[in-house]
Amino acid sequence: MFLKNKLVPSAAALLLCAGLSGQAFAHGDVTPQGVDTEGLEQLGDEWRDENPYRAPYENNELAVKIGSSAYNQNCARCHGLEGISGGIAPDLRMLDPGYDGDEWYQYRVVNGAVRDGKVYMPKMADYISQEGLWAIRTYLESLPVDE
Repeated sequence: MFLKNKLVPSAAALLLCAGLSGQAFAHGDVTPQGVDTEGLEQLGDEWRDENPYRAPYENNELAVKIGSSAYNQNCARCHGLEGISGGIAPDLRMLDPGYDGDEWYQYRVVNGAVRDGKVYMPKMADYISQEGLWAIRTYLESLPVDE
């Protein structure tokens, strides 16, 4: 009777919790989501060399807001909430400011990252517009960096 009423339900509950916790950490094959960039200057097909939404851009605050939403939908699962990496992927708050950081950022979002045939980062420019990606960079530049 003890086994039937106490141990079995407890074991079932443990197995259920273990199964759910495994699902919580599995990212799976997630397709990046598009970004609504209404209100930002449209940039065309040719990639800009530098972030056009960086202050003193007149709609910089809007770019930060759009970038925050886009980052949380597309980047946070690997790069961490509020840009704070948990160690799996680079901490994007640490990108060099200005042109040097823009150059690396553009290269990575256009080309992605593949090692030993495994995709570590998709080619985000295949899914998100240049406007959306520069808005994400603008958001990242707005985050404080604790040293």
